Amino acid sequence: MVYAFNAYVLDCFLALLYALNKYKGEARMPRAAVDDNKRMNLRLRPEQKATLMRAAALRHTDLTDFVLQPALREAKAVIEESERIALSERDSLLVLEQLENPPAPNAKLRAAIAALPKPKRKRV
Repeated sequence: MVYAFNAYVLDCFLALLYALNKYKGEARMPRAAVDDNKRMNLRLRPEQKATLMRAAALRHTDLTDFVLQPALREAKAVIEESERIALSERDSLLVLEQLENPPAPNAKLRAAIAALPKPKRKRV
C-alpha cells in the first residue's frame, strides 16, 4: 500500500529540511522563475519550427496553443510529482508515529528553528 501526503505536510517537512540545510550551509531550494511579461522566447532551428507549424496546422490550431498545451500538461505533472512523496505502509506508519510523538528537539534542531526567518506581524 502506498500513502501520499498532502502539500501542507510536505511544505512543513521541506521548511524544516531547508532550515537544517541552511544551518549546515547547504541551502538550495528550487525557485520558480518569475517573469512579468506574457511572452516566452524559444530558440529553434528553421526545420524544427517548420515541423511544429505543420503539426499545428494539421491539428487546426495555432503554434502557440500547439506548443503550450503539452508543455503545461508536462509542467503540471512535474509539479504534482515533486509535491508528493509516496511511502510504503511501514514508512508512512513511521512518519505518522514521529508526527504524533515527536522526539525532544536537540541542539541542531533548535539552531535550525532559530535560523528560520521570523514571520512579519500584520499591523492593525
